[in-house]
Amino acid sequence: MKRSKASTVLLYALLIILTIIMVFPLVYSFFSSLRTNEEIFRYISPLSVHTLIPVNFTVEAYVRVFRDYGFLQPIWNTLAVCILSVFFGCLINSVAAMAFAMMDFKGKKLIYSVILITFMIPFESISLPMYRIAYKLNLLNTFAGIVLPGLASGMILFLFVQFFKDIPKEILEAAIVDGASLRHLFFRIIFPMSGAVFVTSALMQFMGQWNSYLWPLLVAQSKSLRLIQTRLTDFNAEEGTEWAAKYAAMVVSAIIPLGLFLPLQKYYVAGVTSGSIKG
Repeated sequence: MKRSKASTVLLYALLIILTIIMVFPLVYSFFSSLRTNEEIFRYISPLSVHTLIPVNFTVEAYVRVFRDYGFLQPIWNTLAVCILSVFFGCLINSVAAMAFAMMDFKGKKLIYSVILITFMIPFESISLPMYRIAYKLNLLNTFAGIVLPGLASGMILFLFVQFFKDIPKEILEAAIVDGASLRHLFFRIIFPMSGAVFVTSALMQFMGQWNSYLWPLLVAQSKSLRLIQTRLTDFNAEEGTEWAAKYAAMVVSAIIPLGLFLPLQKYYVAGVTSGSIKG
């Protein structure tokens, strides 16, 4: 019993330490966004309570982010890209997963294996060939050029396939006997039964596009099409970095995905675990 209590205390202590390490950068960024550049440098060393807590609170950095740097435009651009990616990405991957999970056709295992291998390939290794393809297809400086490469995902397809395999075949066979087409089979039977995996896939698509940096930097050369992660570099100048404004922009860029992920995290966990355990 004593060993059990000691191990429990040790475990909770370790979890608390890890939580502090993970949360500290976000907390520091938030408080630093509520002070001026001068105050940030004044209290950065030696370490004191004012290294974290501002002496004079101000929201001037947030005002400058939207007034001087036009940060609202990349937010709308990123939201548009994320919404398009979520809608078409979930549709494409779920329909493909329906074929792999419920139909038999020649070469199915080979094709499925090749698709699964693709999500193990680092994006950096294929970014230049993809850029060349986007250039030849006149997709540079377009939303289509940003969205299209991220729609098909081996990981998301895998989650859908594993989930669809556990849908009782008797239900599907009964619907087919009643004359249901593939479209009705998908939208009226499979889709309503697969809420958790659709939420999981939507969150993965959303987070992937929201945090994307390299591909939008390559393909969206026009400043009016820049996404939120690439616009964070605007605060770095030859004269120095606008740290207060940059911290404010970082906080703004983190609020939206956090606000979306936290209420839906239980569905995300349910979708991921259903795919891994049932597979």
